[in-house]
Amino acid sequence: MSRTRGLPQHELTAQLLRITDELADRFHGVYGRETVAKVIDETYDLLAANATVTTYLPVLTARFARQRLTDQGRADGLTTITVPQVLFICVHNAGRSQIAAALLEHHAFGKVSVRSAGSRPTGTIPQTVTDALAELGIELTEAFPKPLTDEVVRAADVVVTMGCGDACPVHPGKRYLDWEVADPAGAPLDTVRTIRDDIDRRVRGLLSELLHD
Repeated sequence: MSRTRGLPQHELTAQLLRITDELADRFHGVYGRETVAKVIDETYDLLAANATVTTYLPVLTARFARQRLTDQGRADGLTTITVPQVLFICVHNAGRSQIAAALLEHHAFGKVSVRSAGSRPTGTIPQTVTDALAELGIELTEAFPKPLTDEVVRAADVVVTMGCGDACPVHPGKRYLDWEVADPAGAPLDTVRTIRDDIDRRVRGLLSELLHD
């Protein structure tokens, strides 16, 4: 496990051990502690590789590792999940895919499980993206750019790509959609609103299809 600037080594180790205890208990009967610890170590390294500030990495590691273990369990058939799962992918997971994921969660009311990821994730979500979603009453309080991992693709029923090129692995039995959506990176708020509304129309259409199916 790599260690980067931020928390002192002993404090970081203690926090990761606490996370391991919590997730080992949460996934008891699905995955053993050794598997959980391995996923947590790998998750920390994945996030640290793209982080500019590492102070909050243990918190983000806990969230992302929990998601990864959930998706791995779903992909391996070890857990029972009855709702469809949609994965949105763009390059940085800071704009289009975050907007799409937030909108789908907002409209689905728990009837669809939602994920997002980036082929080359960046450190932060632009304020214009946060502001554009806040105008609809959607707060990105826990969202952060996440790297694309294999289990999140395997767990998805629908994979929606938005400019990530060939980075997305293809698995049989998945429904793949490619949405040609403008990139909000560096755009003024008015432009981001237009992109948000374009994505919103697409998300509503997809949700209607999923719930009808």
